Amino acid sequence: MRAPRLLDEMYRVAWGDLCYFKDHAPTILLSCLVGPLLYLVAFGYGLGNGMSEGVDNYLAFIIPGIIAMATLSATFSFISSKMLIQKLFYSSLDELMLCPIKTSSIVLGKSVIGIIRGMLSCTIILIVGSFISGEISISPILFVIIFISTMTFSLLGILAGLLARKHNELTVFTSLVIVPMTFLSGTIFKISDVPDAIGAIIYAMPLTHPTETIRATMLGTEFPWISMVVMIVYCVAFFVLNYYIIRCHKY
Repeated sequence: MRAPRLLDEMYRVAWGDLCYFKDHAPTILLSCLVGPLLYLVAFGYGLGNGMSEGVDNYLAFIIPGIIAMATLSATFSFISSKMLIQKLFYSSLDELMLCPIKTSSIVLGKSVIGIIRGMLSCTIILIVGSFISGEISISPILFVIIFISTMTFSLLGILAGLLARKHNELTVFTSLVIVPMTFLSGTIFKISDVPDAIGAIIYAMPLTHPTETIRATMLGTEFPWISMVVMIVYCVAFFVLNYYIIRCHKY
């Protein structure tokens, strides 16, 4: 498919979500930022005061983790809930399948609003973080990583919304998978401090690799190219699963 046609179809799929975002942008951004900013204050200043390396060093360590956390919190819940509601009550997927639109455009179009929410939320946290810590740096590759991460978790949200049959199932998935992943992916602690068996589980989590790459980029440490590759693999895998489910009407 030619790129202009793909972008045009993605825009048509995302148009309703973009209109909703335009009308409710302040409320949406506020809801995305409250959690990460609270974590930054609570863990950065509260827990950081008890750290041997000091609050400033811990703030520099935790800010990349909070940004990685925001790529998940700003995308997954909104996308998965919206997808489930549209599937159960509006049959919007069935209507889209009747249109002359490629399945790939449907999948990517549904992820657009999550990417926008995530990118805006992370940018605001980056601005705040740059004021409270002078040890972090911002570079173009950082926004590439954030973009890939927000797309990955937007696609995961679509997948969860497609697989869930009712709201309770989505709630259980969030409680058993998303919440533990939020705190156990090295966002607020060093993975090297945990036992090897637990560390292996942590490295299997999708959020761990955005955390590692964002932290390395912002703190100027050695870049974990393996984590970058794993991020892309997760993103592609979620896209393929969504494509298959929608294409084969498995939702």
